[in-house]
Amino acid sequence: MTELRPGDASLLRKVNTQVTLRALRRAGVATLTQLGRVTGLSRQTVEAVLDELGERGYVREVPPDEGAMGRPARRFGFRADAGYVVGVEVGGEAMVAALADLNGEVIAWERAEVSGDAAAHVRLEAAREAALRVVDGAGVPRPHVWAVAAGTSGIVDRTGTVSLSITLPGWTGVDLAGLAGRWFGCAALAANDANLAALAEHWRGSAQHADDVVYVLIGHRAGAGVLIGGRLHPGRRGAAGEIGTLRQVGWEDAARELVKDAPAGEVFAAALRGERDAARRVDRYAESIAVGAAALALAVDPDLLVLGGGHARAGGEVLLDPLRRHLAEMCVSAPEVVTSTFGDEGVALGAVRLALDHVEREMLGL
Repeated sequence: MTELRPGDASLLRKVNTQVTLRALRRAGVATLTQLGRVTGLSRQTVEAVLDELGERGYVREVPPDEGAMGRPARRFGFRADAGYVVGVEVGGEAMVAALADLNGEVIAWERAEVSGDAAAHVRLEAAREAALRVVDGAGVPRPHVWAVAAGTSGIVDRTGTVSLSITLPGWTGVDLAGLAGRWFGCAALAANDANLAALAEHWRGSAQHADDVVYVLIGHRAGAGVLIGGRLHPGRRGAAGEIGTLRQVGWEDAARELVKDAPAGEVFAAALRGERDAARRVDRYAESIAVGAAALALAVDPDLLVLGGGHARAGGEVLLDPLRRHLAEMCVSAPEVVTSTFGDEGVALGAVRLALDHVEREMLGL
């Protein structure tokens, strides 16, 4: 018989806890027998693990089914309301905050607006107020928020600091994660908005079936995020996908040209009606977006390219058709191109997923 070394028993308990908790979260509600069958653990081990998880507040015993014959089996469920996470988009003009339970179910949204030229402290206060309102409005005690994540434009490094922002005044150097952590006194993270939007698409959107994804965010500004093997690829300093910063790509010039005489929505609507000048303008814009998207596609060779942001929502197929055509001309093998599943909620939802990943890894041990 193999003799256990010091630490082996505690490691074994940790592994048993992990596999049991993971199985229970997948099942929703399960009996001891069902969990033992799924995990391969003995009934006694599963029961001991569940009792410990119950003491920690992660598991509850579920009442038996009504009308069950004989002695009912004990049933258990994961307590998704044991804690919560908050995801926030700190945008150029809009703040979007989402509150979700530990299963990732969003139970409340909150929105606020600021002017595009708002100072950094004004933007931060608006984001903080939106985050607090979404929690307080849902009746969740603030200490029950386990993690918060924020998404914003610019290059965000691994510490959650905005190392470079071109579009937002005074935003370079802001320790977004550090400041967000003070809102609830909990763990906090921050990431680039396009990266988080890509994460949301892979989690619950258009890219659920894809592992390698390029997400291009187009609107008042343009950016891109990359998923490789289903995981975010922010790069060494968070600058992966920031191809729009290359002047030669022309994304900023193209965006200005698109709206020089009318808002983007009106230009797209005119193109849809068949107005030639508007159609030519949309085609030039699509070609410019395709140049940067093709560069990313050639580098990553993704399964899917997702187009998101305000211009993608407004343009629809009027924009996608010429974009696909230009991509086919530029790429060796052009990826499938689709629009985002989400409206203005993608970045905040991706932030929820980022916060949940932290909770599952660092707090639930998953």
